[in-house]
Amino acid sequence: MSEKYKVRDQSKVYFVTFTVVQWVDVFTRRHYKDLVLDSIRYCIAEKGLELYAYCLMTNHLHMIVGTNKDPLQYIMRDMKRHTSRYLFPMIEEDSEESRRGWMCWIFKRAGLSNPANNVHQLWQQGFHPVELFTATVLQQKLDYIHYNPVEAGFVDEPEDYLYSSARNYAGRKGLIDVILL
Repeated sequence: MSEKYKVRDQSKVYFVTFTVVQWVDVFTRRHYKDLVLDSIRYCIAEKGLELYAYCLMTNHLHMIVGTNKDPLQYIMRDMKRHTSRYLFPMIEEDSEESRRGWMCWIFKRAGLSNPANNVHQLWQQGFHPVELFTATVLQQKLDYIHYNPVEAGFVDEPEDYLYSSARNYAGRKGLIDVILL
């Protein structure tokens, strides 16, 4: 990982991104997205993840996070490992998934070309942590996360996207409880 993108202070808040290898649109089915949300919930309950904002798009996940227990880089590593470990077989066995052969081929090929991985790879390496050192930068990242589905043309208003904390910030019930900034 680049020297520029490291968790240097566990007491700080970070903007992080997980990206699917080759930007494959995996998260088009609800049960795939729910697996990621379940993993986030587990990390909140068991590992001390502090979730301030999130948005799960079809091929990437943005979050604003902190930690009050385990080191953030370990939480992110474990979340990626868990979702990859369980999502790959889910796709492989999903008879409704018309793209499963193609997606599994991409993920297996990515895994074979990564010396740290010998089976398959769902997520790109790293999670690109950016420390949110000022209120202005924090607000920019929060807006960026929440307007992602609007920019993609999925919804007209950020709070209408189900897999985003924009709902929480608009006073609506979100799929995951977040700590409002």
